[in-house]
Amino acid sequence: MDIMDENGSSSNAPKNKRNLPVSVFFKDARHVFKMDSIAKEILGIAFPSALAVAADPIASLIDTAFIGHLGPVELAAAGVSIALFNQASRITIFPLVSITTSFVAEESTIEKINTEKKLTDKTKSKEVMHDDHSLQDIEKGASKEKNETPTESSAVRGNTTCVPENVEMDDCNTSICKSTTETSSSSNKSVSKAGRKKRHIASASTALLFGTILGLLQATTLIFAAKPLLAAMGLKPDSPMLNPAIKYLRLRSLGAPAVLLSLAMQGIFRGFKDTTTPLYVILSGYALNVILDPVLIFYCKLGIKGAAISHVLSQYLMALALMVILTRKVDLVPPSIKDLQIFRFLKNGGLLLARVIAVTFCQTLAASLAARFGPIPMAAFQTCLQVWLTSSLLADGLAVAVQAILACSFAEKDYEKVLVAATRTLQMSFVLGVGLSFAVGVGLYFGAGIFSKSVLVVHLIRIGLPFVAATQPINSLAFVFDGVNYGASDFAYSAYSLVTVSLASVASLFLLSKSKGFVGIWIALTIYMSLRMFAGVWRMGTGTGPWRFLRGRSMS
Repeated sequence: MDIMDENGSSSNAPKNKRNLPVSVFFKDARHVFKMDSIAKEILGIAFPSALAVAADPIASLIDTAFIGHLGPVELAAAGVSIALFNQASRITIFPLVSITTSFVAEESTIEKINTEKKLTDKTKSKEVMHDDHSLQDIEKGASKEKNETPTESSAVRGNTTCVPENVEMDDCNTSICKSTTETSSSSNKSVSKAGRKKRHIASASTALLFGTILGLLQATTLIFAAKPLLAAMGLKPDSPMLNPAIKYLRLRSLGAPAVLLSLAMQGIFRGFKDTTTPLYVILSGYALNVILDPVLIFYCKLGIKGAAISHVLSQYLMALALMVILTRKVDLVPPSIKDLQIFRFLKNGGLLLARVIAVTFCQTLAASLAARFGPIPMAAFQTCLQVWLTSSLLADGLAVAVQAILACSFAEKDYEKVLVAATRTLQMSFVLGVGLSFAVGVGLYFGAGIFSKSVLVVHLIRIGLPFVAATQPINSLAFVFDGVNYGASDFAYSAYSLVTVSLASVASLFLLSKSKGFVGIWIALTIYMSLRMFAGVWRMGTGTGPWRFLRGRSMS
């Protein structure tokens, strides 16, 4: 904090620079519910983004309901195939979308700044030249008055009115101002025309290139390696689920290029701080999916293949719609291959890929350890885990918002907005987490019976309930800190810190599951999420990396 002098004003003493700016998290905390401009900007991006994220699991749930009417074998086969497809997609999608959002936001902001600077310089140059010409015309008119009659001196020559003797200089200034206003008006028109021109965003073109390549690789891998991959998921050669699972997986894999392209374009729109356009497209696409499901599954009698086809068609519709809208805003063909940011994407994408693998491994290991205790503990654990992670649907919206805002603000070097946006979003996420704690606690305690009719399963769900409910604020903060790190382009720290956290969490999972059983797994997961949150607090609270500007700054 600042040292107050005798007049009550704050002064930055040299020793402030050695202090850790951990108090930054409490900056203006009393304004967390205030609907000012920054709050409106955050929520304007976060709310549509959260709805878009929630649309996919809701559509998948409706898909599952239709497939369930075909029989338990088809439902189980589709479940295994969807789990495998989603796992493969998660590895490629998460790094691509996260990097695209930050890079597009940064590059579009820099391009906007450069364009405005050029237009401003050009306008000033025109104004100076126009003023010089006006003064020269006035001087010429004044010198000619000596040899001209009054009638001639007041005549209009071309577009310039010569000033007679009885006209004051204020009138001359008025004419100059009028001409300057006309020049400014024309420059404003040129600005608006420039704003309507397609923008050259190299990172957008690079994201689409990677989305296409990754989509084709994913589709090829899942189609030709469907059988061994499903075997790795536990489907034996004599299983009745194997054939329908292979058919469903191969058909659904045809939509992988569309899925990757759609998500890459969503990342581009997020970089432009536009989450509303993708939301409308996503809702339209999934609406088509829901309409086609009963038509293809039952009316056309395609069964489980109909469900896969309806999903693929909806994905290509979304990709096409987003592409049409995007081509109106951005010139997607770069001037040359050199403009593409291939190595930058590969470097940071590799870092985030390691991060995704670390996160996935921790959660998969926890589920595997729970399964060793038997079907009842596993059923209770799976229910608790799904509820535990539901906060990510809402917190992810805040993470997307803060990532886009910070990426733009860092590019503008507007560190005041960086600080305000980061702290306000983190405070919002904490409030969100507290609200979810009460909602999850009450809902899961009284509604545990909805998930299972087994008394033993319900009993174990209620044992895990304190961990699921109490850690909601921690989860929300951890997810939003991800957005803060990505917005600051701090991908290396985000990856290395999460890998370190995962190693510590894996050790605690093994130790605590052996000594404490079911409860031990949840203690270890609480440690895991707490360490994730602490990694974010440490980076920003110590003023290191991109947050060095916080050192010695007033946090009051």
